[in-house]
Amino acid sequence: MKLGDTVPNFTFETDLRKNQTLHNYIGEQWLMLFSHPADFTPVCTTELAELVKLAPEFRKRHVQILAISIDSSETHRDWAKDINSVAQLSNCGSHLPFEIIADTDRSICTELGMIDPDEMNSEGICLSARAVMLFGPDKKLKSKILYPATFGRNFVEILRMVDGVQLGTKAPVATPANWIAGDNVIAQPSLSQERVIQELCGGDPDKCKTVPLPSGKSYLRVIEGDAYLQN
Repeated sequence: MKLGDTVPNFTFETDLRKNQTLHNYIGEQWLMLFSHPADFTPVCTTELAELVKLAPEFRKRHVQILAISIDSSETHRDWAKDINSVAQLSNCGSHLPFEIIADTDRSICTELGMIDPDEMNSEGICLSARAVMLFGPDKKLKSKILYPATFGRNFVEILRMVDGVQLGTKAPVATPANWIAGDNVIAQPSLSQERVIQELCGGDPDKCKTVPLPSGKSYLRVIEGDAYLQN
């Protein structure tokens, strides 16, 4: 899938339900769909355990979480206890704060480009990749990340990605390197200086700092404060 594409309205089965359609599942919220190579594997277990702990942070941002792999729903349910144990939530048993799609025929992962051709199970079947896709309430792909099987994802960084992407839907701003929520932002180059001051700075020109550059070009305009969120 390319950025801006609408996700197909798949019908799927998870560890908790059957015959669920993806568009209905998303509803009016955001969705983070993330795939992992296999249940009962070390890196995947640490990843989902971290996500269990961070699930409240995603909920605060109105982001639903949905995992997916080519394992069965029964295997997902059996694995949940290990995930909660690593997350130090062993009293939760097999309950996870998100569902896991059982894509046993690999149809969803294949269509979304989530299959890793270099990672296979003992039967020679290609596994699902370590991918992350963020969809908006409009069901369109807003961001995606792809990691190799040997490299675990940083879900704090993924939260930062969510913050930045969601911010970009609220105002014509961009986020600089290493930005975190609450930091200053950058005006998009397409905006005139007049619009920047009126729409992003609340009419206060002192809140827009143009960084002097050797080229003499004034494209790096830092916006101080959060007046742009008040419009």
